[in-house]
Amino acid sequence: MKTPTESQRQQPREWPEGEKPVMFQTWSDLLFLHWRVAAADLQKLLPEGLFIDTFGDSAWIGIVPFKMQNIRPRGLFPVPWISYFLELNVRTYVHDRDGNPGVWFFSLDTNRWLAYKIARTFFKLPYFPARMSADRRDDGFLDYRCRRNGVDGGESTFIYRAEDPETAPELAEPGTLDFFLLERYLLFSHDPKSGKLFSGQVNHTPYQFKAASVDAWDTKPAQWDEMPELIGNPDHVAVAESVDVSVFALKSLM
Repeated sequence: MKTPTESQRQQPREWPEGEKPVMFQTWSDLLFLHWRVAAADLQKLLPEGLFIDTFGDSAWIGIVPFKMQNIRPRGLFPVPWISYFLELNVRTYVHDRDGNPGVWFFSLDTNRWLAYKIARTFFKLPYFPARMSADRRDDGFLDYRCRRNGVDGGESTFIYRAEDPETAPELAEPGTLDFFLLERYLLFSHDPKSGKLFSGQVNHTPYQFKAASVDAWDTKPAQWDEMPELIGNPDHVAVAESVDVSVFALKSLM
C-alpha cells in the first residue's frame, strides 16, 4: 500500500487524456465543515482496498451542503425540474493501494427522487431521499435545511455566507490543509452486491474559497450515518464559489 505523493495529489486536477465526460453539472453555494477524527475510527468503515488519507496525523470528516444546477448528460440541455436540486454529503478522504487520493462518501442526501435512483444505480453512491430547502435571506445568508426520509433525529440546519462577501477569494496552495480538504477530483464508490470497488473523476477549475460566517450548523447528517461523534466546533470552515463540473464514467478497480 502506497501513500499519496504530492504529484498524485495534483494530477487528478488535469483533464483525463483521451476521455470524454458523461455528464455536466454546476456546484454552487458550497459550505465545507470539517472535523479532525482518529484515523482508526474511520478505517474500519471502509471497504477493502481503500485507506484513510491523513493530514497532520488526523483523518477528517466533512459535512458539505450545496446546490446542484445545470445537470445534463453530454449532448443534452438542462431540464428545469430534473436538472436543479440540493445535495448534502458526509465524507472523508481516502486513497487506494497505489496512492491515488480521493473522496469517500458515507452519504449524500438529495431532494430529487430521480437523482437518488440514478446515482445509486450508475455511480454506486449512497444517496438518500430527503426533504430539503435553501432560501437566501435579505442579509445574504443562505438558510439550508435537510431532513432525511425515514430517519428520526429532526431537521439539519445550516445558515451561512462568506465572512466578507467583498474580499477576493483564495486558491488552495499544494501542501496546505485547504488543498488537502478542497482539491479532490477523484471519488471512490463500492457495490456491496458484487464487492467491486470503483473510481470516478470529475474536472473543474480549482475552488475559489473564502472564510465563512456560519450562524447555524449541526452534525445530524453524520449522526444519521452512525458516524463517530463530532465534538466541538468544526476545525476547518470555508465557503466556495460555484464551479462548472465535467463528470467522467466510473472505472472498476477490482
